[in-house]
Amino acid sequence: QVQVVESGGGLVQPGGSLRLSCAASGSSVSVVTMAWYRQAPGKERELVAYITSASKTTYSDSVQGRFTISRDNAKNTVYLQMNSLKPEDTAVYYCLLNYYGNLYWGKGTLVTVST
Repeated sequence: QVQVVESGGGLVQPGGSLRLSCAASGSSVSVVTMAWYRQAPGKERELVAYITSASKTTYSDSVQGRFTISRDNAKNTVYLQMNSLKPEDTAVYYCLLNYYGNLYWGKGTLVTVST
């Protein structure tokens, strides 16, 4: 059974950094596309970044240059390094594993950027 579990969320001040983790089981992260999405209060879920099996990365315009998605195959984990955080980055962040068209979502981790 394929599962993904996010961790690393929390409260951070504007300008600060956080690193989110997404641990996968039932599938190797090295052979599938992994993505991070987020959903802010009252808004639709939006794509933040993704990494393909060929290690190609793509970012939304709103996080380009501030966030970095990466993968540790040995730990079967994908990360989202978030720097220069802004209040508008506040959201629940979700990990998605795309297993040949079958989508597996985590339950999310809350990131709050506030003074």
